[in-house]
Amino acid sequence: MSDLLLIVTIANRKVGIRAAEVNSVIALDNVTPVPRVPDYIPGLTALRSRALTVIDCARSLELAEPVALESIASRNAAVVEHDGHLYALLVDDVFDVMEARSEPTPVPGRLASGWKRCAIGLVETDDAPVLLLDLGQVVGGPLEEAA
Repeated sequence: MSDLLLIVTIANRKVGIRAAEVNSVIALDNVTPVPRVPDYIPGLTALRSRALTVIDCARSLELAEPVALESIASRNAAVVEHDGHLYALLVDDVFDVMEARSEPTPVPGRLASGWKRCAIGLVETDDAPVLLLDLGQVVGGPLEEAA
């Protein structure tokens, strides 16, 4: 595997997103809340006049309580397109782009249910192994909220 990965942290864990799936990395500015959406979606923002649904990755992975809107300002987000829609994936930090040095392999040991649902597998990089994320699962949110 020679895919490039955007390395980010979510809930203090380094993970990889296929760089081919990332349109850009932005600092979030204004997020407008939307009534009656699941709590892993803080709201909407705009990028070059296009609406983006903001996804709180830590909440989608069932690792944190919903993020407060006032704490989102200037946080990093990876802008991705999934099924024809744009999303801003709220992450803790953005590190670098690295080459994947292996195909995804099963993760040894036990993972929390959110990681288990959203991880494609473990991928080697020059720095350290990282979990490769399945964007569809992250965007889809926790199982109880998707139902």
